[in-house]
Amino acid sequence: MLPVTLPPLRSWREFLDAASALPSISNPSSRREEHGWHGASWEEANRLAVDGWSVPLEETDVTVGELRESAGLSHSVTLLEPSWDVTGSEVDVGAYLSGVPECMVDAVPRQVSRRGKVITFLVPGGYANTIGHDVIINRGLALAALCTAIIDAGHSVEIWSGLAGVLHLRKAEQRFSGVARVIAAGEPLDVGRLIFAVAHPAMLRRMWLGVWDAQPKAVASAMNADSYGGPPYTCRAGDLPSEIHDPYVFPYLTTEDRQWDDLATALSWARQMFRDLDLIQD
Repeated sequence: MLPVTLPPLRSWREFLDAASALPSISNPSSRREEHGWHGASWEEANRLAVDGWSVPLEETDVTVGELRESAGLSHSVTLLEPSWDVTGSEVDVGAYLSGVPECMVDAVPRQVSRRGKVITFLVPGGYANTIGHDVIINRGLALAALCTAIIDAGHSVEIWSGLAGVLHLRKAEQRFSGVARVIAAGEPLDVGRLIFAVAHPAMLRRMWLGVWDAQPKAVASAMNADSYGGPPYTCRAGDLPSEIHDPYVFPYLTTEDRQWDDLATALSWARQMFRDLDLIQD
């Protein structure tokens, strides 16, 4: 059995170091000179990974802020909770009859997270090599917009990228997997980094492939010979570090998915999914 379950890369810096490490094979896909399929040259992919993809759709001048507005998610998620004091808008009759001075009640808005202090998302980075750039971008922008809106709403969010799939060997098949933390809970949100990680084709086709190209030669050669594995590219909660509990694992992108054909539909799908998770309210 080949060692194809990678230790978690716990920071973006670790991921960048792993992706840019010297390849152990002579024909790494991550470094190929043509970059139409990759979405960027090797040098540009590394620059975007460091600096962020701040203008993802230059031809339409779409910004993440505008995406949040169009999704209707610029407001905070709040609940009204009772607060007792000597003054207020209503009388707590039971407290009043008991002689408690703080018998007046006001409804105080409070930002809450219904899934705890930290919401963890794992976004699969794997998909078929025939999927077009526009589909990858639409899906990623929708997820990035909704993640930033949830952070704006007062939640603490941790975002991981994962690459998993099936490696076809001569005598057997093996599941391979690797995960990298894109945004840690509590750190300032780097929107450009988030957009690159979930929306740019080069995240998979340059950076993640670069991670595998730098593995021990037997592993890198097997991955390269098998075109870096096949579906299902399903990530699992167990791919994350053991201390992370109850993550939400996104489904991986397939050629049958039509919700990503245009940005409006992608936003609508993502917004409904987040509402179903009880993370946003209208």
